[in-house]
Amino acid sequence: MNRISWVAAPSRRLTLAAALAGAVWFSGSAAAQQPEVRIGWMGAITGPIAQLVPPILRSSQMAVEQINAQGGILGGRRLALASADGQCNAQGGTDAVNKLVNVDQVVAIVGGLCSGETIAGANAQAIPNGVVMVSPASTSPLITGLQDRDLIYRIVPSDAYQGQVMARMVWNQGLRRVAVTHVNNDYGRGLGGSFRDAFTAIGGTVTAFAAHEDQRASYRTELATLARGNPEALVTIAYGGGSGLTMIRQALEGGFFNRFIGGDGMRDDVLPRELGANLNITVTQPVPRTGNPSLETFQQMFTAVGGNPSSIFVAQGYDGAFALALAIQHAGGTDRARISASLRAITAPGGTVIRPGQWREAVAALTAGRRITYVGASGPIEFDANGDVPGNVAQWTIQVRTFVQGPTLSVN
Repeated sequence: MNRISWVAAPSRRLTLAAALAGAVWFSGSAAAQQPEVRIGWMGAITGPIAQLVPPILRSSQMAVEQINAQGGILGGRRLALASADGQCNAQGGTDAVNKLVNVDQVVAIVGGLCSGETIAGANAQAIPNGVVMVSPASTSPLITGLQDRDLIYRIVPSDAYQGQVMARMVWNQGLRRVAVTHVNNDYGRGLGGSFRDAFTAIGGTVTAFAAHEDQRASYRTELATLARGNPEALVTIAYGGGSGLTMIRQALEGGFFNRFIGGDGMRDDVLPRELGANLNITVTQPVPRTGNPSLETFQQMFTAVGGNPSSIFVAQGYDGAFALALAIQHAGGTDRARISASLRAITAPGGTVIRPGQWREAVAALTAGRRITYVGASGPIEFDANGDVPGNVAQWTIQVRTFVQGPTLSVN
């Protein structure tokens, strides 16, 4: 286990009010003497994944707090984090990135979380303004093909891979006929289509494949249609805090389905809390790589500040903020045009290994002219030409009213 170079006094749960409060978590004369360096954070603070978001934001905040506690950025300047609500939809993402770029004047952005808010915010504001975005959670395959001038990155694998893994998991469970419903947005279409193509390619049958709109009061008509053709399970690509909960509740009430499959959007403990610990659902979710000392270090630090390290995408939330700060330090300033190249430089293999919390060590290495390689809590960050990374996907099932991680899955 690596030495932990920062320890914070424990704090309790981040409230929504604190999340919305915005930008700055420090004070003092140093901030008055030099302008702060401000990065943005954009995610669905409200909307169907709202209850999953505070721990992700808290993990990014922790990275900022560590950096300031270890001397700050760019020769002692304070790092600040400005937050904006992407609402898990395209308009919210556009408005949030507009606020961060044009009002808060951030130099780079951690986010978004939902794919729709990320794609819309990137196309409308980040790309035209030359602002790097690093998403901890957006998985849509559409992000790979963005004409983004090497500005849009993510530290979670694409659903082009998760869909294949999910298909193999369903096949290995002995299921051969399934119906698929997906929320009608970039995330749902991407993962739903990837699963459908992969499942039929290995010999499975998709008896029905249909989009649905989020946040409707009733899906009973859709469920009656999906249940035709004798499917053995319903694959629900949605958000547990949105249409997913309503869809499954009504499927059970109407006797349409009793077995369910979901993606990472369905890994929400609202499902077992509302529908019971015996709910028969298996979901997939990208997870940090095992056997990585950085993950254990992060877990200890996040626990020390009152966080739950098993919360969804918290390792990636931390890595997004810490890696962007390292890129700014490597670039030697806040010129947006240099940050993308520096982000690739500080994650490329072959340098002095920097792990979570080791900001002081990173600054010393860069000052001495040495290369660094950030190995994050989520694992090595190996960006390809499209800003995508490989990754692990694990199976999750319900135990005692909470989702518990099971085995890591593969496409074989």
